[in-house]
Amino acid sequence: MNVNVLANAFGPREGTALLVKQVVLVALGIVALAVAAKIKVPMWPVPITMGTFAVLTIGTAYGARLGLITMLGYLLVGALGFDVFAGSSAEKFGLTYMMGGTGGYLVGYLMATVLLGALAARGWDRSVTKLALALLLANVLIYVPGLLWLGQLYGWDKPILEWGLTPFLLGDAIKLGLAALLIPAVWKLVGEARS
Repeated sequence: MNVNVLANAFGPREGTALLVKQVVLVALGIVALAVAAKIKVPMWPVPITMGTFAVLTIGTAYGARLGLITMLGYLLVGALGFDVFAGSSAEKFGLTYMMGGTGGYLVGYLMATVLLGALAARGWDRSVTKLALALLLANVLIYVPGLLWLGQLYGWDKPILEWGLTPFLLGDAIKLGLAALLIPAVWKLVGEARS
């Protein structure tokens, strides 16, 4: 059974029109990632940035291939020096920023996107429970290279988990819950619109 991802549930499915739709989705995805990275919601112990939420939802909605292309486009825009990342600024941007403490997490974004896209193509995005598990696995894929990069960059004698994991767990749990509810709800709306 061929289960489509959300991006395939609407609009053209072949030819030039499909290509145009995909280009538009990639461009919109890059903009959404850049905007979401700059959104900071006050939270304890650290503000929640919505960049991870955008990565998770784009990976799930776009599928592995289109999601990966979108993520690579986002990283390319950032590498060219545009201020699209959560902590980048006029003083530190582009490759300098990407090779800093965030570098491993950016690699994790790519891995998480591919995993979520593959699981969504198998229908995991239509069930809140399965999607929650997929999102949790994807979040692990973001943290593992992120923490490994921090340890390599700053030294394993530093409090790597305190810097790069524990302050973000509560905010990530909220983002995971939100994404796990949102995507299946959109699928339900798509199904109702077709009937």
